[in-house]
Amino acid sequence: MRARRALLFMPGDDRHKIEKALTLGVDCICMDMEDGVALDRKPAARRVIAAALGELAFGGSEKTARINAIGSGLESDDIEAVLPSHPDAIVVPKVESNEQLQWAGSRIEAAELAHGWPVNSIRLLAIVETARGILNLKEIASHPRLEAIIFGGEDFAVSVGAVRTSQAVELLFARSAAVTVAAAFGLQAIDMVSIDFHDMVALRRESTFGAGLGYSGKQVIHPAQVGPVQEAFTPTDEAVSQARQMVEAFEAHQEEGRGAFSLDGKMIDLPLIKAARGVLARAAAAGKI
Repeated sequence: MRARRALLFMPGDDRHKIEKALTLGVDCICMDMEDGVALDRKPAARRVIAAALGELAFGGSEKTARINAIGSGLESDDIEAVLPSHPDAIVVPKVESNEQLQWAGSRIEAAELAHGWPVNSIRLLAIVETARGILNLKEIASHPRLEAIIFGGEDFAVSVGAVRTSQAVELLFARSAAVTVAAAFGLQAIDMVSIDFHDMVALRRESTFGAGLGYSGKQVIHPAQVGPVQEAFTPTDEAVSQARQMVEAFEAHQEEGRGAFSLDGKMIDLPLIKAARGVLARAAAAGKI
């Protein structure tokens, strides 16, 4: 599974902004047909995204497209327009049930078979952003094509009538539920957007908190947010060094037939070793080691 520390949304009807995204070294580029595009520009977004997928070199960036919500009346035209150009993934917003992912998955599989592509070569990313979506997280996460759960904090707040605060305590239950279910199903969890893209202090604080909750990445909506977010979701040199030291010591003690051991004045047991291996895995996925 590829690293998705920063998932950058670009309006799908703006070729220039999509091309700009290619220069940022971002992990995942999501070309949007939903919230970032006016209703009368939806057809243009479909054409621009399909052309961009076929013509542009995305390099190491994952190329994805966000369709409109299933049930909006726009989703069929959206997905049929971009599938022939083989995006790496389809991003489905406002997911509230497994059936919605089945709808998208069946159309993706039909395109894969029709074009002779490997089945499951196009993945699904689900944005969960309503009270019903949080309630149904377990069934949503069980879809076999799904690779990540994306938490939509702003829409979730609207769905429950919450008042948004800078501390985001009103989102903590749903935010924690999303990351917990994602972990239970072996999926990535992508944290909410920081909508004030001028406030880098708040962005770093929110990103650090999200990483601490267990999220593997964060949605971004402006190029200036990419670097700080990638930094927050990449283990530091110190963390990598400590994790490597811990794992090496554990392996040495295992060869001697010993279990828990002391290192730098701390008792080290299996849960801490699992955490250390997680740090190394994240560092490797980010190209740090």
